[in-house]
Amino acid sequence: MFPNSILGRPPFTPNHQQHNNFFTLSPSLYSHQQLIDAQFNFQNTDLSRAVSLQQLTYGNVSPIQTSTSPLFRGRKRLSDEKNLPLDGKRQRFHSPHQEPTIVNHIVPLSGERRYSMPPLFHTHYVPDIVRGVPPFREIPFLEPREITLPEAKDKLSQQILELFEACQQQVSDLKKKELCRTELQREIQLIFPQSRLFLVGSSLNGFGTRSSDGDLCLVVKEEPVNQKTEARHILTLVHKHFCTRLSGYIERPQLIRAKVPIVKFRDKVSCVEFDLNVNNIVGIRNTFLLRTYAYLENRVRPLVLVIKKWASHHEINDASRGTLSSYSLVLMVLHYLQTLPEPILPSIQKIYPESFSPAIQLHLVHQAPCNVPPYLSKNESNLGDLLLGFLKYYATEFDWNSQMISVREAKAIPRPDGIEWRNKYICVEEPFDGTNTARAVHEKQKFDMIKDQFLKSWHRLKNKQDLNSILPLRTAILKR
Repeated sequence: MFPNSILGRPPFTPNHQQHNNFFTLSPSLYSHQQLIDAQFNFQNTDLSRAVSLQQLTYGNVSPIQTSTSPLFRGRKRLSDEKNLPLDGKRQRFHSPHQEPTIVNHIVPLSGERRYSMPPLFHTHYVPDIVRGVPPFREIPFLEPREITLPEAKDKLSQQILELFEACQQQVSDLKKKELCRTELQREIQLIFPQSRLFLVGSSLNGFGTRSSDGDLCLVVKEEPVNQKTEARHILTLVHKHFCTRLSGYIERPQLIRAKVPIVKFRDKVSCVEFDLNVNNIVGIRNTFLLRTYAYLENRVRPLVLVIKKWASHHEINDASRGTLSSYSLVLMVLHYLQTLPEPILPSIQKIYPESFSPAIQLHLVHQAPCNVPPYLSKNESNLGDLLLGFLKYYATEFDWNSQMISVREAKAIPRPDGIEWRNKYICVEEPFDGTNTARAVHEKQKFDMIKDQFLKSWHRLKNKQDLNSILPLRTAILKR
């Protein structure tokens, strides 16, 4: 998102190294970054300036001018840079016309659970590796391991594979989002020094497409954050920071005051749309749970992608309009694959409970998938048959009135009696916190539209055996 010259680090050249079952880790990507972020390399830092800032107060009382911050050094542009192309010029964040950044501690960490990273301006630090999660410790960049795609001998399966290969998110797409996350984290840490920014959702869970938006989770503390008060206030500060300091790189930042508030914005460099939330910790955990399922069996990702494209084409894949979220759709596909007479997927939370425990610290959650070997299923159904079976299952077999979809249990279970589940048309259990991921479907008209589309598409596809009968292939590929 921002030129590497700003940070004084070498260009983005990750070192690809094979790792275990599912991922390629690129440790060299962060070797230089970690030295900067953790502030263990003080070679170019004026400690006297850092110490002097301790006398300043935080919050809304006395703002700290970023021009004096040791994180960035002001420097005039060299005369020979004037003729460089735009992306080659050194960009200056600390223009005298920009508003000062406020280092805000409105969400302090308790003494018992304080992060082990030192406060920004401490001069002496002994790391405490026992207590909280170090806020500046980076999760290694993850790339999917190259896995063999399933064979496609029939026309329908070939069409599904063609769609998948054309539309799946590329490593280059992920790197753009990761670079944006890295630079935004550095900017946000000017306001909340002990915060961390995580890339979550489809961008990282293995089910992304080339057109997938980026989802970001800003973690300011380990404890839950009140979404109506704390989260909104935090995002208000982030939104203001984006508008005043980063308008050259970010466009259309919007603060959406929903039940879970977010800041929506577009990165001008990568042209990716982002949604940023605060402390949606479960979103980080389920990202790596879904990522494990994505690479557990080679039919999972192509099947999920075609179903997401199908649902989007028929306008039943938009939680903001009362239909199914992409997350709910993915869980529905996983559930279907778990409940076949010969299952294609197990419940990995049951088999590996220690790897997916909610108690695992956030900077360790990315390691969990590495402990899970590929699943060898005896089910040899092709992709075309699985797509037909998925449509038939939810059109004719699943009992919407009394059952709940549970990936955690790998089966349909009776609906709970809690108030959250009453009068709900579709119940999909969130694997970690047990909430209903399909609660957006609260109108009978929308529910009937979803059921009707499952039934119509099943009949159409069964008769035609052509993906174009339910999803125009060329249009879907053009949309990516």
